[in-house]
Amino acid sequence: MPSLDFSFFTWTNIGNYLLSGLYFSVSLTIAATIGGIALGTMIALMRLSGIKPLEYVATLYVDLMRSVPLVMVILWFFLLVPSSFYDLFPGGIGNKYRAEICALITFIVFEAAFFSEIVRAGIQSLARGQTAAGYALGMTYAQNMRYIVLPQALRNMLPVFLTQTIVLFQDTSLVYAIGAYDILKGFEIMGNTFGRRIESYLLAAVFYLVVCFSLSTLVKRLNKKIRIVR
Repeated sequence: MPSLDFSFFTWTNIGNYLLSGLYFSVSLTIAATIGGIALGTMIALMRLSGIKPLEYVATLYVDLMRSVPLVMVILWFFLLVPSSFYDLFPGGIGNKYRAEICALITFIVFEAAFFSEIVRAGIQSLARGQTAAGYALGMTYAQNMRYIVLPQALRNMLPVFLTQTIVLFQDTSLVYAIGAYDILKGFEIMGNTFGRRIESYLLAAVFYLVVCFSLSTLVKRLNKKIRIVR
């Protein structure tokens, strides 16, 4: 077994190779979470609307996305979306950052299927009397969801939202398939540059372990506090 040498892992190299990748990974996670929750909420409301066509479309969407590996969806969007779509972005941004834009769209579309199930479960966890009370006051379906159901369900959904966000952060490493510069890509380039690929991948594994374990611990503590409030 070759001897390990981590002397290349300096603050200078961290700044040169890793910070931009970390910025993209975190930005992608935040943007995809916000977009995924927004789109997922719409899909969940479609499934709970009682309107058969909307239920069918939403169910088909969720089943399709949850049945296909994320890396395949990333490749589909990257290879099948015509270049003319990226020409629509001003200043040539679309072609310059094609991989990053593709990754963002893919993650929002893909994660929306999972967030929609979280939202649907959160809404169904409430007593039916809450919804009935809203209708008794003359509220519409949209008003009932906005003012009564969703605010209460959000507290139940928050720990699961955060857990799914951690999984999403881990999945950002899959953007290597289309050449986007994420944190894992930064570790890879740094390892190739200094001829220390094994050490670099070990450091990447430690990084993901520390970040995800720390966030998971915070989510567990938050979940305990929410249970006490209940």
